[in-house]
Order: sequence, then C-alpha cells, then structure tokens
Amino acid sequence: MKKEVQVEKMGMKTSTKVWIGVGIVVLILLLWIIGGYNGFVSMNQDVQGKWSQVENQYQTQADKINLLIPVVSSSVSVETKFVKDVIAARTAYVSATSQLAKDTAGQQMNSGISAMVNAVAENYPTLQANSQYKSLMDTLEGAQNRIATERGRYIESVQKFNTAIKKFPGNIIAGMFGFDEVEYYKAANGTETPDIGDATLP
Repeated sequence: MKKEVQVEKMGMKTSTKVWIGVGIVVLILLLWIIGGYNGFVSMNQDVQGKWSQVENQYQTQADKINLLIPVVSSSVSVETKFVKDVIAARTAYVSATSQLAKDTAGQQMNSGISAMVNAVAENYPTLQANSQYKSLMDTLEGAQNRIATERGRYIESVQKFNTAIKKFPGNIIAGMFGFDEVEYYKAANGTETPDIGDATLP
C-alpha cells in the first residue's frame, strides 16, 4: 500500500514538473512573440517617421517654389516655359495622394527645379541680379540638400525593416501579424528631370 502511495506521489511530481516545463516554454514563446511584434512596430514607426521628414522637406521646397514663381515672372515680364513647368511640378506634388506618387512627384520637382531655374537665369541676367531670386535659390538648394539627407535616412530605415522581416525567425512573426516589405520608391528612369526646352520666351 505504501509503495502504491509513493508511486502515485512520484507520478504527481513528474506530472507537475512536466506542466511547469510546458508553462515555462509557453511563457518564453509568448515573450518572444511579444518582443518580436513590438520590435517590428518600433521599426515600422521609425520608417513612417523618416518618411514624414522627407515629406516635410518636399513641402518646404514646394512652398518656396510657390514664392519663386512671381519673382521670375516679374523679372522676365512674361510667363516662360520655366514658370509653366514649375507650376506643373509643384501641382503634381501637392495633388499626389499616395506615398509613392508624392515621392515620385517630389523627386521630379527636386531634380528638375535647379536645371530649369539655371537655364532661365542664363538667358535672363535680370534674374541673376535679383536679390529675392538669389535668396530663394539659396533656400531651394538648402532644401534639396536636406531632402537628400532625409531620403538617405528613410532608405536606411526601410532597409533595416525589410531585412528584419525576411530573416528567420523574424519572418514568422512578420507573417503572423501582417508586416509587409516597404518599397524604396525610386524614381523611374527618364522621369528625374522634366523637359525644360531651351528656356526661351514662348
């Protein structure tokens, strides 16, 4: 009888140890999932934050371009092709609704503005002597530099996020909670610099 009681107690102890072991494994697994999920959330928020900085700089440039248009128009006394192209580039950015559309339009506006302005300035010395024009061009150049810096940081953040969701075992958690890759949004070939013609009056 005593042996049966001892065997029963040993069985209960073994069963308890098994359940404790299972509980520990489940707890570790749960903590791993929570930690992984929170890590992806943080990285995703970092990507969004970096994109916001890019968009802020694009918006700053768009606002400065809006100030540049009347300066150029008043200096050359007529609406040149430059003015039309700048208005079109700015309108495309402002009216864009998706992140891809905004980034593409922003890159077109960013890469095309200097070429367009310089081409017109070469044909209209009055612009080169205009203090407002010089000041706005300096501001636009600074904005372009900041855009390049912020886009670089955004791309690094995207790369870090995309790498994390592809690596094992992070890809398991990413798949469980629907974390998808983020696009880098590179401008298509041939769209970086709009056609500026020969910068002559129409």
